[in-house]
Amino acid sequence: MPPRSLPRFRWPTRRRRTAALGAVALSLALAATGCSGAGTAPPAGAGGGAAPKAPPAVSGPLCDLLPSGSEPGNPAALTGQPAEVALQWLPVLTTFEAAVRASGMSADLHGGSGVTILAPTDDAFAAKFSEDDLDRLLLADRDTLRGLLREHLVAGSRSLSDLVAAGKVTTLAGTTVTVTGGGGSARLADQADTVCADYQVAGARIHIINHVLGSLPTTGGPGGHRAH
Repeated sequence: MPPRSLPRFRWPTRRRRTAALGAVALSLALAATGCSGAGTAPPAGAGGGAAPKAPPAVSGPLCDLLPSGSEPGNPAALTGQPAEVALQWLPVLTTFEAAVRASGMSADLHGGSGVTILAPTDDAFAAKFSEDDLDRLLLADRDTLRGLLREHLVAGSRSLSDLVAAGKVTTLAGTTVTVTGGGGSARLADQADTVCADYQVAGARIHIINHVLGSLPTTGGPGGHRAH
């Protein structure tokens, strides 16, 4: 279960400065000499608080259905959270988050230079694996599960624009994944599309995708339900 509450994100506010203008008037003659600079207020913003930071921007067609604004799990609230904690707050990633826990790979999400997480949605897992095969992965076949997750991790915390600019990346499984696109979305390995990209968490970027990567056989979809 996710933590009961995340620290609420509070926007920084500008401190109001009040200039003291109550200097003693010297004389009409002195005022006419052009020495009026003595009572000039400091330039706007000088010595004031830092401008408020813009909230982290995520992009993709699924983003509108995910937590936003002041809701728990919104992009700003996840900033600075460990990746394995942030995953718990994204309601379309319950299978992927469960796989990370079952595999014991939480530590792999804390690389020295960060990590990029290409996280398939629950629907993507349902389309890829039958319920029986998914249970087998999560409960019994830890080595295969770890290999599958490495197909979705890339060394370095990379934004969506970084991935597109690179043109291809190598996963921790050693697989080369081509990246094409732009304008807030990207296509990976000519199989998966990013549907909500650029969650910024502690030492990582999370890009939600709509297809499971890797070479495991597809057993899900129609006819791929639990055996009776």
